[in-house]
Amino acid sequence: MHQSLEVFYEKVNDCPLRDRQFNFFEFVYVISGTGNHAVNGNNFWYSAGDLFLITPNDCHAFDLESTCEFMVIRFGESYIREYQWKSIDHIECLLYYASHIPGSVLVNNDDRKMVDLVIQNLQQAIKNQSIYNEDLIRHFVNAIIVIAARNMAVIHPKFITLNADSRILQILDYIQEHISHPEFLKISVISEKFGLSPTYLGSYFRKQCNESIQQYISSYRIRLIEHRLRFSDKRVHEIADEFGFADESHINKFFKRHKGLSLKAYRVGNK
Repeated sequence: MHQSLEVFYEKVNDCPLRDRQFNFFEFVYVISGTGNHAVNGNNFWYSAGDLFLITPNDCHAFDLESTCEFMVIRFGESYIREYQWKSIDHIECLLYYASHIPGSVLVNNDDRKMVDLVIQNLQQAIKNQSIYNEDLIRHFVNAIIVIAARNMAVIHPKFITLNADSRILQILDYIQEHISHPEFLKISVISEKFGLSPTYLGSYFRKQCNESIQQYISSYRIRLIEHRLRFSDKRVHEIADEFGFADESHINKFFKRHKGLSLKAYRVGNK
């Protein structure tokens, strides 16, 4: 990519590039046509109104049954860093860890209608060369990112068992909401919040998610710290403060125990 954001319309009879693998994000919205979308060896049927998200290093291709129209939105990590999203944790993580989501990311019918309207306006915007046109395009793209993210948020994570009940999703939401406040993530506090005994909470969480609650909290916190290092210019002591660590030494020990390297080394290797 030569720019942080690229938006274009395609009308094609055949996929111009097959088994493509990029180092940026790509949304592909199906305006018309049908076929199969292959991602990392998995095939998904598509039709008008579907929205696919391809993340960095995914390998994908479209097998068209007939002439198809697509709106393609490409953006890199720098685009995410440019904006102060209100729910940046969810935007970052959902985008970067979306490879497990099967098929179209739009699962809410009202959101499908909303995206269709946004895409129509986006088509008009890229045709015009009026003043402030670039800003308008970015607003439309941001709307699509947020709508896609909230749809991905309600899709069960891949580690949750098929017979998971609604309470485990509430617990996961609670953990994500309070990940910056360790005092709210004590087993005693969570169990009281959801009316469970500490012992039962532990066995219940493991049965539903195939890992312990402490493992999940640690891995989720690690994921957010990784994204602070990749997508922000925050200093280590600022990241430590944000996630409730006593100091830089404490967060470095925590991070190194899980990732095998210091925060500085991780940042240098991923910039």
